[in-house]
Amino acid sequence: MGRIFETRKATMFARWNRMAKVFTRISKDIAIAVKAGGPSPDNNSTLRRVLQNARGANMPKDKVEAAIKRASGQDQQAYEVVLYEGYGPHGVAVMVETATDNSVRTVANVRMHFKDHGGNLGTSGSVAFQFQKMGVFRLAPEGLDLESLELDLIDHGLEEMGEGKGEKDERQVVIRCAFGSFGQLQAGIEERKLPILSAESEYIAQTPVGLPDDKASEVLALVDALEQDEDVQRVFHNLA
Repeated sequence: MGRIFETRKATMFARWNRMAKVFTRISKDIAIAVKAGGPSPDNNSTLRRVLQNARGANMPKDKVEAAIKRASGQDQQAYEVVLYEGYGPHGVAVMVETATDNSVRTVANVRMHFKDHGGNLGTSGSVAFQFQKMGVFRLAPEGLDLESLELDLIDHGLEEMGEGKGEKDERQVVIRCAFGSFGQLQAGIEERKLPILSAESEYIAQTPVGLPDDKASEVLALVDALEQDEDVQRVFHNLA
């Protein structure tokens, strides 16, 4: 098991603001999951995954329960997941995943962020070919027999396994699979009661782009602005 490739992360805004954004994102994920499969995590694997992410992010239990209750109500906002593609400064490919109740507002804001930071919002398919959609699981490494785990999970669809780092540079085990194998790998991990920190679908860059720090900071300024937008769930790019 070696070090797995991960793109740079934007870390420019304050931690309290980042945590508030994370909780908002998870609340939207809960709403989307409940709308699609109901409020019971026992019968809704997507909701079960989102609740794992909530625990990994230390989201307070009362906030999680309130989000499920709101999502179960008839007056809950209906969020549409929309993916936007474009190029940031210096030709870096960027994909923006949003959850919105007003796509006209969202596309206008996303276009503004690209323009303000020297990028261009593209059309559907303009950069997606440079990424592979994969299931990505992050585990706490303590107490894991990694060689044995890797062999066990290959039968559940594991394609890549390696070391990564979290927001505070803490060690993590990163496990990836083809997106079509997400449920199968999730079941394998849950059967073994492994310490899941997060479970997501992510767009993994196939050809990373290296830039010097001054140019990379311009790209990360765009990523940071997008991540702070209330409609944006996650941002993916191919900056090494």
